[in-house]
Amino acid sequence: MEESSKKLGVQSVHRSTLSKQVVEQIVQLLVSGQMKAGDKLPPEMELMEELGVSRPVLREALSALETLGVITRKTREGTFFNNKVGTHPFSVMLALATDNLPAIIEARMALELGLVTMAAEKITDEQLEKLRKTIDAIANSEDNDYGEADKEFHHIIALSANNPIVEGMIDSLLITHNKVNSLIQVRERERTVEYHKAIYAALEARDPQDAFLQMYKHLDFVRQKVLQYSSANDE
Repeated sequence: MEESSKKLGVQSVHRSTLSKQVVEQIVQLLVSGQMKAGDKLPPEMELMEELGVSRPVLREALSALETLGVITRKTREGTFFNNKVGTHPFSVMLALATDNLPAIIEARMALELGLVTMAAEKITDEQLEKLRKTIDAIANSEDNDYGEADKEFHHIIALSANNPIVEGMIDSLLITHNKVNSLIQVRERERTVEYHKAIYAALEARDPQDAFLQMYKHLDFVRQKVLQYSSANDE
């Protein structure tokens, strides 16, 4: 990397949502090609000066980037972009869109609809058995407390797509699932079981088109319910 005295192509940020803007500016260094995976970021004092923010704001942004797997901070060595930062693009975008619920739900739909069609062609009998067990767990849950079994159902489908290039999307899928799940106020166990059984049947039949259709019906139902709750809370 060129010597740190050279000015970076970042802009000073405004005083609202400071840490989020700092995250955007640092990510932009990668997007623009000014820096690349593995490069060392400038010292904190230099970043603070160029971005026009305080140390707490900068450190909050760096902590967020580290949690997302974009950077690694090493004691006495400095802060580095991770070599495999390319596997986390969806996590970064989700972090930047935390207040945009419709976008988060659509991101989940885009990921899962693609993954379930691949899963229909690749899912193993063992994975189908694991799916069936999650459906049983939901059906037998007490007090409609089946959030973990629900998440595991979708996680198994994502893994069964068995594509190393999209592995980075799976963590993002779970992030969107957790976000949407946290907003569901009234759970409908029987409807959930019904949707999951239909998806399971399509996967068992190795039918990508039906798997896509059944997953869409499920996620669209969730979308409408969550957005309805969100609108009611905003009123």
